Amino acid sequence: MNPKVVVVGSSNTDMVLRVPRLPAPGETVLGGEFLSAAGGKGANQAVAAARLGGRVTFVARVGTDAFGEAARRGFEREGIDTTHVRGESKRLSGVALIFVARSGENSIGVAPGANACLSAADVRRAQKAIDHADVVLTQLEIPWAAVSAAIETAKARGRKVILNPAPATRIPRSLLRAVDVLTPNEAEAAALSGMEVADVDSAVRAAQGLRRRGAGAVVVTLGGRGAVVVSSDVCEHVPAFGVKAVDTTAAGDVFNGALAVALGEGRNLLDAVRFASAAAAISVTVTGAQPSAPKRPAVERFLRARR
Repeated sequence: MNPKVVVVGSSNTDMVLRVPRLPAPGETVLGGEFLSAAGGKGANQAVAAARLGGRVTFVARVGTDAFGEAARRGFEREGIDTTHVRGESKRLSGVALIFVARSGENSIGVAPGANACLSAADVRRAQKAIDHADVVLTQLEIPWAAVSAAIETAKARGRKVILNPAPATRIPRSLLRAVDVLTPNEAEAAALSGMEVADVDSAVRAAQGLRRRGAGAVVVTLGGRGAVVVSSDVCEHVPAFGVKAVDTTAAGDVFNGALAVALGEGRNLLDAVRFASAAAAISVTVTGAQPSAPKRPAVERFLRARR
């Protein structure tokens, strides 16, 4: 089965500098390798889902500059439907500046550019794709109007909705009630719940709090400690797969793209989270955002080797 996944989100070009450690405020740290790669949370998730077998439609805005044209060509090479990737002549394409430390930690600054122009009207133009989707996935690097339209349109058609609340910001309860699966990392879970998240137990409490506010299920990703899954019938910690991380930049995006595919295939939430965790584990062993997203055979081999 190749589930239909609609991703509504951002597209950026990532400028990545590897450094011995992340610089403190006001500090200059001499770096090593520089690279430029396609990125943006929405685009990363779309590429991840496509490589794992999803039939992906991407709804986004890019500039009509060289970065935007390169991004569009990249999506097409991945087999992503770009009908609703619209060019924006008044804004440059989005750019992210990323420091990656030797430990694999990263620090990111983003200039949204054309992403800031994605509108509810853009989402409504993609209504036919949403009508036929198995899963609709969105994040918060785009305007609220587009996020709300994506969630509300999908829910009205009975589509499964995943919201990756990154970067974290206040989510109205009315919108949260329309989300089937909320996927914050620990910092985002803390910001959204108002609770400190420092370990598995506190992540569970934060997830339970977010469910009380309306989310159908909550998956809190904890990096090397795995993920916490809380729903109406599940409260479980899914341990991470042990790998040597070299770059964690897009691990969360790969996780979300993989989760969308797995849920679209009809897997239960726990199985879907394990599949997504495997894809994310592979991704942190490769430098770059979209370059790190694994293909389906690699994830299946990884899981077979760990049974």
